[in-house]
Amino acid sequence: MNEATLTTSRPKFVEVLLADKHSIPLSIALHLVPGALIVAVYAFVAAPLVRAIDYPPFLAWAIALAVVLFPLLLGMSWLGKQVTGRYCLRGGALRYMDRPVPRGKVSALIVGCLVWMTVVSLSLIPLDNLLYDTVFSWINYEGTGDSATSYLNGYSQQKLLTTLLICGPFTGWFLPLIEEYYFRGFLLPRLPQLRGWAPIFNVFFFSVYHFWAPWTVLSKLVFLYPGVHLAWKKQDIRISIGMHPGSALLMTVVGVVAVAMGRTSL
Repeated sequence: MNEATLTTSRPKFVEVLLADKHSIPLSIALHLVPGALIVAVYAFVAAPLVRAIDYPPFLAWAIALAVVLFPLLLGMSWLGKQVTGRYCLRGGALRYMDRPVPRGKVSALIVGCLVWMTVVSLSLIPLDNLLYDTVFSWINYEGTGDSATSYLNGYSQQKLLTTLLICGPFTGWFLPLIEEYYFRGFLLPRLPQLRGWAPIFNVFFFSVYHFWAPWTVLSKLVFLYPGVHLAWKKQDIRISIGMHPGSALLMTVVGVVAVAMGRTSL
């Protein structure tokens, strides 16, 4: 089946999603709806399940993220089929995947962004804590608190280690990778009308999408922006992938090692 035939047989909503430009209201909705679904899955499915087995709330959030993000990945692959006739990501619905930046240069950019995100995100934890205490302390998700690891604290070493080992491959790599595919590979390139404001728009609504931690919006704007800006400017998603999932993987490894060494309060 050739591309012309595929195009004429697409439903209207597929044409809207695959268009080169999304309207601002549509883009805002596409940025935020997954976050609302994650909170709903957490509240009605994952949290009661994890509460019943008495494991850290972090496990419930990991389940909620997986329940929403993996179907989102399948949806992007299905959209790729509407373009190419086969389920795919590269060459289909996603952009910025042609690897235009030489390997050596992209590696240097990734290392710089990875160091920036890791160091700055840790440095801004006091800001997150201040915003939680002064503005968002009314939010009462289980495990919420003025600590970056409050969703894990207060459990035995065995339960912490089991939780991190189960969640690690997902929260430490696969789920952030899906977020990069969706937010940077699918949504960001479809905001050409915003020009240089596109990465700021994208980072802001990606930060707000984390409805479960609104006190981190400002810090996310700071530590995520450089990698997203470079991915947009260079049209190479590898930069933001190296920064975001890369940092998540690094912090996961550190967490597992810390718990294995007896640190039960991260």
